Amino acid sequence: MAAIPTQRENDTDAPEVRGHAGLPGSPLAPGSARALVRAALADVPGTPRRFVDDAMAVVSELVTNAVVHAGTDVDVDWRLEATGAFVVEVGDRHPSRAPRESGETSYDTSEYGRGLRLVANLAESWGVTYRRGGKTVWARLRPGGEPPDGPASEHDLDIAEVLAPRPRGEGRDRDWLGRGALSFLAEASDLLAGQLDENLVAALTGQLIVPRLADWCAVWLEGEATARGGDGGGPARVWAAGEERAEELQRALEKDPPRPPAGLRSGPEPYPWPGEVLGTHGTALAFRLIAGGRPLGTLVLGRCGQPRFPEEVTGLVEDLSRRVALAIGAARQYARQATISAVLQRGLLPGAVAEIPGVSSALVYEPCDKGGPSGDFYDLFPAGDGRWCFAVGDVQGKGPEAAVVIGLARPWLRLLAREGYRVADVLDRLNQLLLDDATEAADAAARALAAAGGRPVTAGDGPQTRFLSLLYGELTPHADGGVRCTLASAGHPLPLLLRPDGEVRTAARPQTLLGVVEDETYTSETVELRPGDSLLCVTDGVTERRSGSRQFDDGDGLARALSGCAGLSAEAIAERIRGLVHGFGGGLPEDDLALLVLQAG
Repeated sequence: MAAIPTQRENDTDAPEVRGHAGLPGSPLAPGSARALVRAALADVPGTPRRFVDDAMAVVSELVTNAVVHAGTDVDVDWRLEATGAFVVEVGDRHPSRAPRESGETSYDTSEYGRGLRLVANLAESWGVTYRRGGKTVWARLRPGGEPPDGPASEHDLDIAEVLAPRPRGEGRDRDWLGRGALSFLAEASDLLAGQLDENLVAALTGQLIVPRLADWCAVWLEGEATARGGDGGGPARVWAAGEERAEELQRALEKDPPRPPAGLRSGPEPYPWPGEVLGTHGTALAFRLIAGGRPLGTLVLGRCGQPRFPEEVTGLVEDLSRRVALAIGAARQYARQATISAVLQRGLLPGAVAEIPGVSSALVYEPCDKGGPSGDFYDLFPAGDGRWCFAVGDVQGKGPEAAVVIGLARPWLRLLAREGYRVADVLDRLNQLLLDDATEAADAAARALAAAGGRPVTAGDGPQTRFLSLLYGELTPHADGGVRCTLASAGHPLPLLLRPDGEVRTAARPQTLLGVVEDETYTSETVELRPGDSLLCVTDGVTERRSGSRQFDDGDGLARALSGCAGLSAEAIAERIRGLVHGFGGGLPEDDLALLVLQAG
């Protein structure tokens, strides 16, 4: 391999198509980059399919290398020049090392991976441009996708053929050079990155490898996987070309788990051949699975009847193992996030809705992300002295940062209500809390989650204002069956009052969101709920439910829907509105949905 130039020559051809994308340094980045470039090339008439496939393969390899080795966000720039040549540049924010004084730097497989040899087979030229605080790896494809050495051979493989496992034969290893191997790696990346369970990643790895690259393989998971109950001795998955040997091979491998080398070397390393099961002739290699500087497991594979693995296959498996490690790391990060979200969600909502004398209530709560936590919340609780309080709120954003804000707001609402503060005073104090403590706490949560996920803290994790829309009210039942309701709406959809005759009106006036204006003064309104009156409180998941360009509340749509609920119970009103909201747009709602119905009498 010739030395890599550190700076490409200036191009004189004016580009006809160009694009840019900034992507997070995650396992999903290669697939996102491919989709963007493919969409751009699809708009160019007459672009050969093979040329598009080559461009996708090169983009995938360069972005994958940036994600694996730099671990930072990446910038992808591409252009189709007037000559028909395609140029892609992938920049990261990890300089790694300075260029040599001679102006050239040698090919370094430990840093770049053997996949870039495959890029070189497709590209007319490629190289690395170093700058202060970052570097850019670029590649240029000739017009039409023809490689520098002429047309592709008859052994080049189609993407679908590559992913369809078939037995190996004489000379099959050479088929993995060029387009075939890059297509395999690109499609394998998408397949692995879409998995949210590390055991499924291990299973798919075996299906990708056996029998195309090896006669058998096994995946050991370590760290978090073994901490959840395993002893770390046996492999999580074993695949063999002969399924009847899988169980026997599993038992043999359990007796001899791989012994990781010192440091974070990814391999390949020799592995003892399980001769008691597979006979005396064969070779096996172990590849350490490392992502984000953390060891996650080991991939072992073997071939029967061969003294060694061909170098081309070893390089391909090493590149595949990097993608497997990224997928396992992403699955573990998702599992951590799901665990945190489940714990937070359980603490954000009341265990039970309080029962109020003379008032029936009904609640619908549907978070859009079932893994939680959502930005919507509700509460209905006794405040003492014959008073009950209710709240329906919506925090800007979702996820753990929004949960932190809810975790502060809901206890404060209860505390202030039980201390006897009036409705308006509660909002005044909660507004100041959000401007002070909530932003600081949510910022700390964002940084803690970034660290737990194994990614560096970025500017996007810094302090952000956390707005809260809130409908808050106090109920005081009367002995005659009526209820006095004092309430205030801070940037929230206004509550609607339904009379038994079908009349509907708003029961509050709009006011500023909480957490926006310091020293804002809030006011409240009081309405008397007579027997049969119903009060409907919703979040914007109801009012802003979309059907094309229309929203559910356009033209007072919610009020008209509520007017048709006259004479219904609280439960029936809640179910009627829920059904109308779901039926308004196609598919499931794309936002959290919460609604509370309070009915006097």
